[in-house]
Amino acid sequence: MSKIIPSLWFAREAEEAAKFYVSLLPDSRIDNVQTMLGESPAGPEGSVVVVDFTLAGQKFQAMSAGPLDPFNHAISFTIDCEDQAEVDRLWNALLDGGTPEQCGWLRDRYGVAWQIVPRALGEMMKDPDRDRARRVAQAMLGMIKIDIAGLEAARDGERVA
Repeated sequence: MSKIIPSLWFAREAEEAAKFYVSLLPDSRIDNVQTMLGESPAGPEGSVVVVDFTLAGQKFQAMSAGPLDPFNHAISFTIDCEDQAEVDRLWNALLDGGTPEQCGWLRDRYGVAWQIVPRALGEMMKDPDRDRARRVAQAMLGMIKIDIAGLEAARDGERVA
């Protein structure tokens, strides 16, 4: 049982978003969907939907309770990817209907901010040769979707097209 459970407030799409997110990552599932059984500040009985779900082993809660505050970068999620294939798969899925941003960031169709990061980036950034690590950082800053081959080329001092 998670002691801290992130909660996402959607205007209307909590169940749709939760189903989409759990379709992307292993060890993910919808745990419970319920509507509020009484009047609430966000709406009449039955209008508020609460979805408990697990995403890659982490418990989450999503709520459809009308517009309140839009999502922003103050709360975002990073996905640690094994390889370029996983980066590409998750990037393409989450970007569908969303907006790309720099350095592996994107906003999905619901407005939630994600950073899709290959594990190799962190490893290269820890390189004891600080010049190599600096070249990796500079290359990453110029990318939209993170490209491992481009990071490796920059690390090794090769020109990146």
